[in-house]
Amino acid sequence: MTAAALAGLRVVDLSTVLAGPNCARYLADFGADVIKIERPDGGDSLRNMGWRDPADGEGLWWRLVNRNKRTVALDLKNESDRDVFLRLIDEADVLVENFRPGILERLGFAPEVLHARNPKLIITRVSGFGQDGPYAHRPGFASIAEAMSGLASITGVPGGDPMLPPFALTDEVTGLVAAFATMVALWSEQGQVVDVSLLESLFQILGPLMTVWLTRNELQPRMGSLLPYTVPRGVYKCADGKFVAISTSSDSIAARVVKLIGFEGDERFATFAGRIANREVIEQEMDNWFAVRTQVEALAIFEEIEAAAGPVLSMQDIETDPHYVARQAVVNIEGTPMQGLVARLSATPGAIKWRGRTKDEDGDSIRRNGWNE
Repeated sequence: MTAAALAGLRVVDLSTVLAGPNCARYLADFGADVIKIERPDGGDSLRNMGWRDPADGEGLWWRLVNRNKRTVALDLKNESDRDVFLRLIDEADVLVENFRPGILERLGFAPEVLHARNPKLIITRVSGFGQDGPYAHRPGFASIAEAMSGLASITGVPGGDPMLPPFALTDEVTGLVAAFATMVALWSEQGQVVDVSLLESLFQILGPLMTVWLTRNELQPRMGSLLPYTVPRGVYKCADGKFVAISTSSDSIAARVVKLIGFEGDERFATFAGRIANREVIEQEMDNWFAVRTQVEALAIFEEIEAAAGPVLSMQDIETDPHYVARQAVVNIEGTPMQGLVARLSATPGAIKWRGRTKDEDGDSIRRNGWNE
């Protein structure tokens, strides 16, 4: 059997809720041995957040985010539990924590204290605003980062209010950023602190909007599903009430779509600048074109002309979509369906072995044997 890419990597997950645990989850999916530490009184609050399995009441968020992890309940203010924690740290490669800056230090586990015991330890610190700066000690949540990163200011319909995304976007992005940064730090082969923030993780993925502001004095407005730099682009309603999304972010694809809607040879639409200048004309014709075709008809025509288009799918649609099924994008783990691995590795593939476990399920073994199962 092929060894997992991160087999032998030992990770202590001291984080709670989403962003930090997501980081540890991605490492666990590719073979890291992750021990999840929770408070004895109630555990990680993610256990009680959101939807629950109707069969047994367990949290579905918990089962996904904390899959592939062993669990132990420790009170870090209790002397014997602190000793268990430090013995784990002594042999760990990574610690992931997302206390508000300063809390780890107040518990007596400042980075310099941990590095004195384990010089090679990577300490990945996930927080709302980073470990320093004027906002460092503010409570950090995904919604606040979405508001303060610039995302909400460009999200919504023209003339409407700013909007927050309807899912935990920042926590998901930050989990990936933290996992990437942790692997970069591990590659350096020296102990260090990794400082990852919700705010900057989301700010990073907004493209050149800051560059546009500082060089052109332009702010991107709220445009619904449209973009300021590529036309046509958006979601269009078909004759059967279903929707199709399209993108024309290359001149060659745009030319084929412009031809399709009746503007072949029209110089107004030959360039990005021209299409942007004539956005209203194009978008009106796009609406008209889709309005007289069903979703199936429209998608078949776009496939025939080799232009990018896709149906707007709900989770109900995704369940039976042939591509999702073929790629095994949804897997069933101990009776709980969830997303599969985030990426495929041909030589050292990851694996999902179990869903998030009950609180302290591995506690006796960990307190007795540490990392040895």
